[in-house]
Amino acid sequence: MPELPEVEVTLRGIAPTLTGEQVTGVTCRTPALRYPLPTRLGIILKGHRLKTAIRRGKYLLLGFSHGHLLIHLGMSGSLRLVASTLPAEKHDHFDLMFDIHGETVAMRLRDPRRFGAILWLEGDPLRHPLLAVLGIEPLSDEFSAAWLKNRLTGLTAAIKPTLMDSHRIVGIGNIYASESLFRAGIDPRRAAGRISSTRLERLVASIKTTLAAAIDAGGSSLRDFIKSDGSSGYFQQQYFVYGRSGKPCRVCGTPIRELRQGQRATFFCSRCQR
Repeated sequence: MPELPEVEVTLRGIAPTLTGEQVTGVTCRTPALRYPLPTRLGIILKGHRLKTAIRRGKYLLLGFSHGHLLIHLGMSGSLRLVASTLPAEKHDHFDLMFDIHGETVAMRLRDPRRFGAILWLEGDPLRHPLLAVLGIEPLSDEFSAAWLKNRLTGLTAAIKPTLMDSHRIVGIGNIYASESLFRAGIDPRRAAGRISSTRLERLVASIKTTLAAAIDAGGSSLRDFIKSDGSSGYFQQQYFVYGRSGKPCRVCGTPIRELRQGQRATFFCSRCQR
């Protein structure tokens, strides 16, 4: 699933080209993804200019003067910028067309599993039920060891699934939780409320470093994710533990272990992480 780094990479790929440009049309090739596609979206958007493009968690918000287009990539979705004349393929379900220097460019959503979403929002988009429940942004200045200590006090749940709870912190999926905990030297099974302030300082720094490195690498190319220019990210080449069960730890040589937490695979080094 595209996580925070992949969505941020997507945003950085489309925003410089599309911000300030005028919508010329909309093409919907399916009536619904996770939710029904907005009816009359072409009428709503045609002739309006894109004013802002931001990310909130794993959601993209394209801002216009009269509302916002919310986009979620689901399990396997990707957005690409292509010539509007490029024939759509089987899983290309949605095009938002822009006039750019006299040429029509399509922002095309490809979603093989159709778990993505496109919604039209009026009013404050951050009050929409999908966004209002989201936790803190891990790359923000507000995300600190003091903030995390306050939110984890008394929790007996393991730290890894706690980090993946989007109601607390957004965008730390399975890959990045495992990698961040390795960098911080914390056992993923440790009770979240029993981690010292010193270790939480390391953990917050590790989360920010891991996510930033993944963004710089263009995200992780697992399954269907591709960037807006059609190329692949390569952060998976830098994994310390994720997907490396039985292979030697890159730091100490101990075989990487795998276990299940909340029906998800967890990878860790029993020597480096305590």
